[in-house]
Amino acid sequence: MNRDGRLGVGIIGAGRVGPVIGAALAGAGHALTGITHGSDDERVEGMLPGVPLLDAQEVVRRSELVVIAVPHDQLAGLVAGLAEVSAWQPGQLVLHTDPDYGIDVLAPATSRGAIPLAVHPAMTFTGTSMDLRQLPAAYAAVTAPAAVLPIAQALAVELGCEPVVVAEADRAAYGEAIAVATEFSRSIVRQAAVTLRRAGIDNPSTYLSALVHSTVDLALTDAGGALEPPPVIE
Repeated sequence: MNRDGRLGVGIIGAGRVGPVIGAALAGAGHALTGITHGSDDERVEGMLPGVPLLDAQEVVRRSELVVIAVPHDQLAGLVAGLAEVSAWQPGQLVLHTDPDYGIDVLAPATSRGAIPLAVHPAMTFTGTSMDLRQLPAAYAAVTAPAAVLPIAQALAVELGCEPVVVAEADRAAYGEAIAVATEFSRSIVRQAAVTLRRAGIDNPSTYLSALVHSTVDLALTDAGGALEPPPVIE
């Protein structure tokens, strides 16, 4: 890390999350060293103009902080594969954004001397600049070794989020909660929209907007005071 705390940051993963994380960290003053190719390099260029498109190994070689934002089923293999080619560097910060994993998944990098961090911003990313306006309203689950936990928390703050520490042993439960909140909500809204269209409503998404937002706001208020889960109805 430089004296002023600014880092050379590389991004592995050019989907909806990686470019946004890169843009947020660049906005906090960090220098972006590169990002891997994705399915839409033009969109990445729009989010991160002038940032080099590199392969994963070169991103790691150039960076003091490597942010990994890849699909869940690719994370473990990617980290291990980079360890096999001796890409990870002693003292290098390695941060992933997957909700289900803590830092154990980064063990192959840690064994090469890298410093593992897990930071998951609790929001649904669109992959556009709109996300940069949503980050300040989001919390971020942070998991890291005690000695470097302040670094992980500081990076979450630089993203715009409020950090909340989640223990390694609790990451699976945390990930399950995030999956329930996102997948169930999306499925229910989609089902309702299809049914409304069958009922003759031409623009069901607009029709449902106020209803869904007000219902979710009320549910979140109720959840804030709930001590026990609701009963399961047979």
